[in-house]
Amino acid sequence: MNGKKVIRVLVVDDSALVRKVLAAGLDMDPGIKVVGTASDPFVARDMIVRKMPNVLTLDVEMPRMDGVDFLRKLMPQFPLPVVMVSALTQRGKQITIEALEAGAVDFVTKPSSNLEEGLNAMMQELRTKVKIASMVNVSHWKSRKPAMRPKNKPRALAESTDKVVAVGASTGGTEAIREVLSYMPANMPGTVVVQHMPPGFTRMFAERLNQQCAAIVKEAESGDRIMPGRVLIAPGDKHMRVKRRGGIYEVVCEPGLPVMGHCPSVEVMMQSVAAEVGANAVGVMLTGMGRDGCTGLLAMRQAGASTIVQDESTCVVFGMPKEARDIGAAQRVLPLSQIGTSILRLVK
Repeated sequence: MNGKKVIRVLVVDDSALVRKVLAAGLDMDPGIKVVGTASDPFVARDMIVRKMPNVLTLDVEMPRMDGVDFLRKLMPQFPLPVVMVSALTQRGKQITIEALEAGAVDFVTKPSSNLEEGLNAMMQELRTKVKIASMVNVSHWKSRKPAMRPKNKPRALAESTDKVVAVGASTGGTEAIREVLSYMPANMPGTVVVQHMPPGFTRMFAERLNQQCAAIVKEAESGDRIMPGRVLIAPGDKHMRVKRRGGIYEVVCEPGLPVMGHCPSVEVMMQSVAAEVGANAVGVMLTGMGRDGCTGLLAMRQAGASTIVQDESTCVVFGMPKEARDIGAAQRVLPLSQIGTSILRLVK
């Protein structure tokens, strides 16, 4: 290993076969060592103390206690980077979104067809995400209290349709987006969001945010108008572009090849905002791995838009924000707690 530290992983799944497959697939990487497997959270709790893993892989749906309930008990007492292993059922998607809120770093989905090819792809993704998770500091979850939307809303904005906020995020972004949006007023500026997620999960994510935010949040469809009080989340398998049509802005959502490794891509969205909205936009880059969107955010700034990136201390992964900052795309580098307030000031 050339002196590099091996990542110790505990695999938690109620299926003996799945535990065996995940353990074997993770151990294929010389930088990862599975130090144990557990059939349920109760067994896992004791093994965490004995085995001291660096990362946990956790099944979403299990008998006795599902993954979310376990996370809610685990994170305040023993913060540990967790990668969820999710089923592509409606219930599985819902629990996965709740697990990300409860402290999970990321998730992978179990293959539903073409098992051999799907399994190989899933294991490659899981090994990558375990490595990313091992670098994440989750200590802030210790004794953390759930964020509540304040009763006293920020002062209402003037009614306007010419301001557009564009937000990009990846690893850790679901919680960061929720924190920013849940403190915004009901008539917040029209907002478009790209969060790296597979198909199906973005709809569930939007529905969950809609319950938690004062504004209306929905998964975007082509032709949806961008307007105050509405947040549009890019669908998990389509690029989302902003288009000006007369005096209004709307979105176009279309399938396409991955850009900077992703579909939807933050880069595609932000380049369209730079071209179509220009100085009437605010660009925001939140936590995420890689560099998707960094040149798009720079294009927004060069077009006259205001730009914000999340600071390193509050990022789960300081990848996309760092890349944007380093190429001069950021006017402001702010902790997550200040980003919502800054957006409201900038759009006045």
